[in-house]
Amino acid sequence: MSKTLAYNLSFLELQASLTKLGYPSYRAKQVWDGLYRQLWANFEEFTNLPLTMRNELSEAFLISSLNSRISLNSKDEQTTKTLFDLGDSNQIETVLMRYENRSTVCVSSQAGCALGCTFCATGQMGLRRNLSVGEIVEQVIHFARIAQSEGQPLTNVVLMGMGEPFHNYDAVMGAIDRLNDPTGFNMGARRFTISTVGLIPGIKRFTKENRQIGLAISLHAADDKLRSEMLPVNDRYPIKDLMLACKNYLENVGRRITFEWALIDGVNDSEQQAHKLAKLIQEMSVHVNVIPLNPTKGFSGQRSTHHRVSAFRDVLQSYGISCTVRVRRGIDIMAGCGQLAESELDQETIQISN
Repeated sequence: MSKTLAYNLSFLELQASLTKLGYPSYRAKQVWDGLYRQLWANFEEFTNLPLTMRNELSEAFLISSLNSRISLNSKDEQTTKTLFDLGDSNQIETVLMRYENRSTVCVSSQAGCALGCTFCATGQMGLRRNLSVGEIVEQVIHFARIAQSEGQPLTNVVLMGMGEPFHNYDAVMGAIDRLNDPTGFNMGARRFTISTVGLIPGIKRFTKENRQIGLAISLHAADDKLRSEMLPVNDRYPIKDLMLACKNYLENVGRRITFEWALIDGVNDSEQQAHKLAKLIQEMSVHVNVIPLNPTKGFSGQRSTHHRVSAFRDVLQSYGISCTVRVRRGIDIMAGCGQLAESELDQETIQISN
């Protein structure tokens, strides 16, 4: 009999499964508490349950479906990247980032990605498959245990790892709902951020549901010609339509949007592009995160110089637009934005970092 991943089950589904095994309904609350509050990693730790029940649960359910194959720490020890085997020849990477007063996990929603953004290592892989609710949840729980052991509870979750979250919408929202559940992990909705390349149907659905989850959009260019060269999805969802969807989101949900911009030397880092961007978004409630390009195996572009980064930021700020130059983290272990990929690239990482 194949085992069920416990994190794939809602509370009611878990309760129903335990009832079928002959256990009273209150046992489901104990198991749920162990999974999401105590963060226990195997059923041997559930000492509040009878030994016979623990053994039976071990036969019926999995708590750990992700096999940690490689784990790397950056030289400054602020970033940890783990390569997980999914048990079916596919892998994903997940990143924990430590800050002074918080810790953030960057979670994958797919193995690979179908969108083919030219400068992104995940896009260079192509799509392998979607992750389940439980596989997304388990990444968070795995790093919540690590953060807890270090005395710094996990404070934020960003869906900015491998994959396009809106291409796996139901599983992503199901995972967030699971982690948001006040009877379980109880992480507030505003502590989650979803990053999308601008899938308009997903943005519209997200808007209609009026979720208080943060929304970030990978923009990277302010005109269609350049953006289509960098992000092929722009051919289907051009900038004008994307901006209309963003304005509709702002009008109906009211939460500020973050635009992400990877600065590539001589490509999208000119002051002209900055002016175009500013005119595009200056009347919207937005924040712009700019980050010098992180290197990947399949893209020859280079990161912008410090001078061009500063000039780009200064243009945006001259229009009154909130803008932050993000610190490049985990670059020595290929854990930065756009660098997450499969094991072949990870083997090179080990050689680079040693």
